[in-house]
Amino acid sequence: MQSAPISTIFHAALVYFAIVLGTGFVLGVFRVPILVPRVGERWAELAEMPVMAAVIFFAAGHILRRFPEITLPGRSLAAGLLALAFSIAAELGLTVVLQEQTLAEFVGSRDKISGSVYIGLLLIFGIMPRLRLSSHEQAIHERDDA
Repeated sequence: MQSAPISTIFHAALVYFAIVLGTGFVLGVFRVPILVPRVGERWAELAEMPVMAAVIFFAAGHILRRFPEITLPGRSLAAGLLALAFSIAAELGLTVVLQEQTLAEFVGSRDKISGSVYIGLLLIFGIMPRLRLSSHEQAIHERDDA
């Protein structure tokens, strides 16, 4: 079987990253001025995380449907990990440029609780396309059998 072109994996990763990053940006627009003053940064970030987990779940399914060439374990994992690399690069880049923090200052400024949950969610983001692969394949087989 011929491997998916690198450009297809790259494009799938970029779409996945854009959906999740865009949603995070929109949620942040509401979280920072509305939730943070009322409940504090930790609770505001924790309140946002289930929404982001759902977005990650559905965005991973979307790229599997939109890019059928990546519906093999290695390809779906590569797309997820590449999207994770984009996400980390974007966050670190924005932190250094916009907030004028060093990497060490950024890591040190994170809340231990919400920061730990965030790191876990990032790892899930990276592997979710691979995790969704079995449910995606099952849906295809059910559709073909109908």
